[in-house]
Amino acid sequence: MLRDSTDEELVQAHREGDPDAFGVLFERYKDRMWAVALRTTRDPELAADAVQEGFLAAFRRLESFRGDAKFSTWLHRVVVNSALDRLRRLKPTQEWPEYDIADTRDAHAQTDVRLDVRQALAQLPEGQRLCLVLVDMEGLSVTEAATHLGIAEGTVKSRCARGRTALAGMLADR
Repeated sequence: MLRDSTDEELVQAHREGDPDAFGVLFERYKDRMWAVALRTTRDPELAADAVQEGFLAAFRRLESFRGDAKFSTWLHRVVVNSALDRLRRLKPTQEWPEYDIADTRDAHAQTDVRLDVRQALAQLPEGQRLCLVLVDMEGLSVTEAATHLGIAEGTVKSRCARGRTALAGMLADR
């Protein structure tokens, strides 16, 4: 049964022409990719478009996936890049959306503390926010986050440290 297969087995099955293999990967990662895109864009519409674009790009480029990193890390990078591309396409005069990113698919958004953290996180510079989301919220290692973002590990560490310090200051009064 495909659902019991590893990511690597599903990638190989897709390459061999199994029409259902990528669907299993999609089901396995859609919610996680939605959360990453939503935290990156802070806009449900942009996030939905980024996830759709990201999965389409992954489907089309799965042949080029070398397996140097885990499939989930590669997919994260594809979706985050898609989300960042969407943000870059905003006109310079357009404001970044300030939506409440609480979503029924994100169970953590049920508490006031999580909402406060999310509001504070949205105020951080993009680089710090992305590093904190990947490392602290998505559980990627510093190495995986660095690979994912195409930056040095030291940069990830320093952005996380600065972001955590800034968050602590913003949340101290709450």
